[in-house]
Amino acid sequence: MSNITQLEKTLPTAPLKIVALDSCKELGKKVNDYIVSFRKEAISEYPELSSIAHYDSENYLVEAACPRFGSGEAKGVLKESIRGKDLFIMVDVCNHSLTYKVNGHINHMSPDDHYQDLKRIISAATGKARRINVMMPFLYESRQHKRTKRESLDCALALQELMEMGVSNIMTFDAHDPRVQNSIPINGFDNFSPNYQFMKALLRAEPDLQVDKDHLMIISPDEGAMHRAVYLSNVLGVDMGMFYKRRDYSTVVNGKNPIVAHEFLGTDLAGKNAIIVDDMISSGESMLDVAKQIKERGANRVFVFTTFGLFTEGMAKFDEYYEKGFIDRIITTNLTYLPQETLDKPYFTCADMSKFIALIIDSLNHDTPIGTVLDPSDRIHKLLEKHNAKLNN
Repeated sequence: MSNITQLEKTLPTAPLKIVALDSCKELGKKVNDYIVSFRKEAISEYPELSSIAHYDSENYLVEAACPRFGSGEAKGVLKESIRGKDLFIMVDVCNHSLTYKVNGHINHMSPDDHYQDLKRIISAATGKARRINVMMPFLYESRQHKRTKRESLDCALALQELMEMGVSNIMTFDAHDPRVQNSIPINGFDNFSPNYQFMKALLRAEPDLQVDKDHLMIISPDEGAMHRAVYLSNVLGVDMGMFYKRRDYSTVVNGKNPIVAHEFLGTDLAGKNAIIVDDMISSGESMLDVAKQIKERGANRVFVFTTFGLFTEGMAKFDEYYEKGFIDRIITTNLTYLPQETLDKPYFTCADMSKFIALIIDSLNHDTPIGTVLDPSDRIHKLLEKHNAKLNN
């Protein structure tokens, strides 16, 4: 455990408890197992930690539920006491696999349903827990972060509502626009990025990959992903290119202006491998078009890094582009629900984020600085050193 020395110098804010809502039970179980191992390791190094109440435990998970009535209404229930605890609530608002009945009809849970369940559990804990923290990897309504004409500001309203309910800290990953935290300027908001986990997964899957300016290039698929591409290209020491979208602003299709074309700005791609980096794949239409254009410009292999693989239109188009050689690998995280069909694809690799989340929760529970967690540059450099050493042997 990298921060064991730092943690042993501090006391936990309060005994740790984690509620993993049904939307992220599997991820919550993995996070719990990592924290259990972290603390056993800490106690073996510093036995005095075992004297802290509830510090050494086989399980930090709290059993909770949101049962529904026949009308579709629900309530939040905590099945054990959380009085005086430092409570972390984990929710995946994009898990569409869960269902409930409304007057005998089956409904799939939407992000709105998951957000309401989160508020129900917060309501059940308010006034009892010492501190309430929310781990929401996909920030609810994060794509509706700014107003255009007469529109609602859903993300800002949700953040303000959570804070008014007593939430102390909100943790998320690759917020569509992290400036939305300006809506809660005096409250805790942390936005993490999985760059290290992406590179670790890629180098494991592609052990022969050469990471240098002559063989690799980072691509931003649009203007919004520029900061991600700039960071990764600087850390890896490679060039960066960018596509920008030309849209037809005279028409609206499915709530957005359709893309007319992708234009490329950057150096020659011929013979190089390319990494496209973005926060999410929704339908995947624009991502696939960018991948196709990169291949047509003479790129060797095309890899896609995306924090959230939503795949809202299914995987058929991705299968087609893989078979045609336009994409070689898609790497996304397990921060949102991924059906088994997606996990089984030959071009798909999952970057496991459970250890990273466990480190975040354990650090915040001890109120220790998380600067090294926010900036993974050193870990990426060490990873590249090991990878290059293997290539040269």
